Amino acid sequence: MKNQLKESILEKRNSLTKEEIIGKSRKIQDNLFNLEQYKKFKTIMFFVSFNSEVNTHEMIKNALGNKTTVVPKVEQHEIEPSVIIDFDNLMPSKLGILEPIEAMKIAYKHIDLVLVPGIAFDMEGHRIGYGYGYYDKFLKKVPKAVKIGLCFDFQVVDKVPREEHDVPVDLVVTEKGIVECKK
Repeated sequence: MKNQLKESILEKRNSLTKEEIIGKSRKIQDNLFNLEQYKKFKTIMFFVSFNSEVNTHEMIKNALGNKTTVVPKVEQHEIEPSVIIDFDNLMPSKLGILEPIEAMKIAYKHIDLVLVPGIAFDMEGHRIGYGYGYYDKFLKKVPKAVKIGLCFDFQVVDKVPREEHDVPVDLVVTEKGIVECKK
């Protein structure tokens, strides 16, 4: 079931045009930036989008200078949060995802809000990721941070299969609005 759900959502997401991704991503950015949690927090960790994900590149550029902006750098199969000051200093990793060349580390406890990627999210905040477990491991290290999934509306489903190690998000932001996850 998990693989079928993953495949069907990825197929739908991959069929979006670049223009559709950019248009929907702008609406998601507006919804995110208008959230009280986003406005009040100073240190935000973004994921750097790739392929057909919600495009976070403009969000990151807009946050620079207003927020302490953090992105992941993968080191030894673990996410290391890294502060960035210039989006143009990011380079493609082995996986093809933009990340800092060198990590400018920040203590986990200073991260107020984490934006989480996913293939599917459910109404309780559980998600299907890419299967590497990087985010579940990382999210356990920032228990006090607000966790927000960013995705297109069709990626929100009633229920996703879950495992014991999964860490749910608190909210999901789509182009159509905000899902407050029921715990």
